[in-house]
Amino acid sequence: MASYAIGPTIGVARLGNSPSEFYLGPESAGGLPIACDTQGNIERDGGIPRLVTTFKDAAGCIKRQGALFRVFRIDDAHPLGVEVTLASPRVKSITWTVHVANKKAAWYNFSELDGNLLYPNNSYEQKNVPLRNVDVTGPDARRKLIIDPGPRTLAGANLSADFDANAGGYPFVSFPPPVTQGEQIQSLGGMRTDSEGRLVVLGGFGKSGGDESIGSFAGADTWHDDISDGPVSCVVEFHDGTSVALKAWVLVGSPKFVPEIVNISTLEDTMYDTAVRNLRADPEVFNNGSYNPDYVANFERDIRPILDRPGAYRWVANVPSMNSMSPPGFDPRDKSDATVRLRQAYLGMFRAPGPQDEIDPSHNQLFSSNNFPMMPLNSGSNSVSDDLIDKFATLTATQQFFLGQWAAGNFTTDPPPPYSEPDRLTRANLANCVGNPFCPGIEVTWSTRNPNLYDAPLSLRHRHDEIWYAAHGLDPTEDETDGVFGLEPGDLTKRMAIPWQADFFQCSIQFINFTDPTVNKSPDGIPAPPTYFAYWWPPQSPWQVITGDLTAEAQTLAGTPAGYQVLYARGINTFAQMITGWSYLGFIVNQTTGSLREYFPYLVEQERAHEKFVAAAVAVGDASNVITGADTNFANAWFLTPTAGPVQGAAKSTESDEQRPVRTTFAASRSRGRIAGPHDA
Repeated sequence: MASYAIGPTIGVARLGNSPSEFYLGPESAGGLPIACDTQGNIERDGGIPRLVTTFKDAAGCIKRQGALFRVFRIDDAHPLGVEVTLASPRVKSITWTVHVANKKAAWYNFSELDGNLLYPNNSYEQKNVPLRNVDVTGPDARRKLIIDPGPRTLAGANLSADFDANAGGYPFVSFPPPVTQGEQIQSLGGMRTDSEGRLVVLGGFGKSGGDESIGSFAGADTWHDDISDGPVSCVVEFHDGTSVALKAWVLVGSPKFVPEIVNISTLEDTMYDTAVRNLRADPEVFNNGSYNPDYVANFERDIRPILDRPGAYRWVANVPSMNSMSPPGFDPRDKSDATVRLRQAYLGMFRAPGPQDEIDPSHNQLFSSNNFPMMPLNSGSNSVSDDLIDKFATLTATQQFFLGQWAAGNFTTDPPPPYSEPDRLTRANLANCVGNPFCPGIEVTWSTRNPNLYDAPLSLRHRHDEIWYAAHGLDPTEDETDGVFGLEPGDLTKRMAIPWQADFFQCSIQFINFTDPTVNKSPDGIPAPPTYFAYWWPPQSPWQVITGDLTAEAQTLAGTPAGYQVLYARGINTFAQMITGWSYLGFIVNQTTGSLREYFPYLVEQERAHEKFVAAAVAVGDASNVITGADTNFANAWFLTPTAGPVQGAAKSTESDEQRPVRTTFAASRSRGRIAGPHDA
């Protein structure tokens, strides 16, 4: 009996401001993207897909990442799946429909863990969380806060469509009104089919616009951005008159500036954990409400990622304690009694997750019994406010279970069995997204922990079909986590910061109180001392990186020698500057070539737009003679040039930067991260 599936079931596209150039997303965790032509056909060298190592076009614009969707047939002869395209003999046609939207402006303000229905008595209403743009009232007016281009359908090869206002009869098309700050959003991207009918979905161009000043990592009212998500549907028709209908989902996130490093807990880990504990994804791991103590963990699949990922943070953050843990100072593949004490000690240095979807007081604990900082040394999902406090991160419950099996010697070093192609591609897409902490996160947030979102493991539930949306439009009020109804377009990303640059700018590091489990904030609004320095998600929003410029000319512009550790976003010091200058930032890429890249990585910054910044040396005098400047030392500093506007592609605003400014309140200087200091907004 044959079955069919789209791979991936959840695909990830990413913003970029290049008008025409894009690449396809990686097909492995921490893998490089894949080069393609303007229609999405994969470019190959000697039959092997060519990997992308530069991420900007000739004008300095960031290339978008396309999400590639394919159809697979799974049968006795092909248990892992074989691809089905328009070139397959039995196939008559393949029809794709995509409906993306952005619901951020119509949803509630982000308020850490408030609104997460996995916690009791925690609805938005019970927690008095206000709506965004609360002054906009009435269902029709609230619906117009949604960016909704309507669905697009392609049937055939080498076709394209844009997610703009030209909806072809969809009655609920909505785009933001004219703005006084930032840029006007007129598109959420588009879709392509390649020469054999595969689908490529492209997100927006990184545009953000609004009318009010931004003073918080969550953003501000009146603002919109061109992040989006939505359902992908496919109908494959065969020459014998039969057909199959398939579905998937596309998620559009911000650029991944460090493509080869993943988070300690990825979105794959989070969604798999939810599926294991709630959807019977793997009964050998978890069944009848508990983990199986006899489960034999696979070292390469279940354990090695947990051991390796913390050490990779050294390229994007200053993490000496994590480097002590990763790799371990002993052979982790040795399951003999000689290492059992070390494996158990290693496990003891990780905070244990609490009961399912509850916050455990041990999350506030900083040091282990031997005075080593406990792992992971990341912020929890709420080290910011004093309600539902979650100070420090943990692994997912399933990751922690795997680590416990390893510590007990219940693991094998045999090669893991392969995943099916749809499952492999899904896991690869999700592995390159943040899975913890969620405050709110980068691509998605804590709603992904709720089993109501899924109709199967790693498969999101669709709320309605397009006939329904054509008659009713999208709902600005329904909470998709409250019951098994499914998601509408825009539901997966609506809880994220608006615009996305606000959270990206402010959330790199956090000062966390580690002595009082009931307090995060002091009365003056800053983290209550004593505090400890921790990170949010440096593989997505780096803090410290190594410079990689090798020519005299580039180093003159950069103001640094090669190999110098610098703040990643140096020169971008406000929300306004991040909204203007996000595309000036560099990419952190492994420079080692050949077959040794994996064994001897050397990840440094490349493609930073140094010409958009002023590299300066600031005199710092002794406190007694600061006015005269005598006995000065000099500290490096960077400033965005006054004339630097956004690097734009096809859809550049017709107004100048002076006409369309972006203003920031003084609260920007009290941000959670960046140069101003890690204080809460």
